[in-house]
Amino acid sequence: MVARRAAAKATHTGADDRLLIEAAQKDPRRFGDLYELNFERVYAFIVSRIHDRDAAQDLTSDVFHKALSSISRFEWRGVPFSAWLLRIAANAIADRSKRGDREVLSPDDPPEPTVEIDMTAVEHRARLFQLVGELPTDQRYVIFQRFVEQRSIREIAQQLGRSEGAVKQLQFRALEKLRSQMEGANA
Repeated sequence: MVARRAAAKATHTGADDRLLIEAAQKDPRRFGDLYELNFERVYAFIVSRIHDRDAAQDLTSDVFHKALSSISRFEWRGVPFSAWLLRIAANAIADRSKRGDREVLSPDDPPEPTVEIDMTAVEHRARLFQLVGELPTDQRYVIFQRFVEQRSIREIAQQLGRSEGAVKQLQFRALEKLRSQMEGANA
């Protein structure tokens, strides 16, 4: 299923966005297609600004909840749907930073003027998240434990019931695979 989604993402166009949006506006259950196509991009944008994984996950969830509740008011203007989602995300981040005395921004409000969205960096990070998801199970587990959960090689080895050398090898192979795929995408 991951490979099928990745292939769909590679060939996704603005016309596809419009059709998916129209379908979701008629039947909110179809919003899942938009979610699948944009989750990595939105999460990558948020996690690059909020360096707390739990908060980033909560904000990502909030972004898609706001988008779903506002999809009926969305007007197609030829701009990628992801730009609208990233604007909602930028507002959610700004709201989070102003918790005490902030005014609530709606998803239709423009982002703060100081918020610059580096789409290249967002796309790069989203691609990396996608590629990690496609790694073999053991490699994906080691990468997640090392770089997200920030566990030591020793802790991971104990969890997996393997030697530290085996865990280092899994990490090395995963990183090499990610590096070659990321370089191949940038070529």
